[in-house]
Amino acid sequence: MRKYELVMIFRPELAETEVRSEVSQVEKALVERGADIGQIDFWGKRRLAYEIKHLTEGYYAVVSFSGAVSAVDDLDRALSLSDNVLRHKFIRPE
Repeated sequence: MRKYELVMIFRPELAETEVRSEVSQVEKALVERGADIGQIDFWGKRRLAYEIKHLTEGYYAVVSFSGAVSAVDDLDRALSLSDNVLRHKFIRPE
């Protein structure tokens, strides 16, 4: 199992409770795929460094976990299709 960090940026028009619900769904999906969740950091609404889809703000969340590559591939596809996620990125910290 490899260590990963998942950084997600959610749409700014969502309520904070909706964003936290989305993060818990991601956490649940990871656990179902055999991942061990480490730490979840919710940064709240922040200004984006550059415009994404004509938006200048977004809710940031970071999830640290250990899991298999297949779990990352499955979740990557699901997050790409989600309308509530502006951007996401998987990082392998050293």
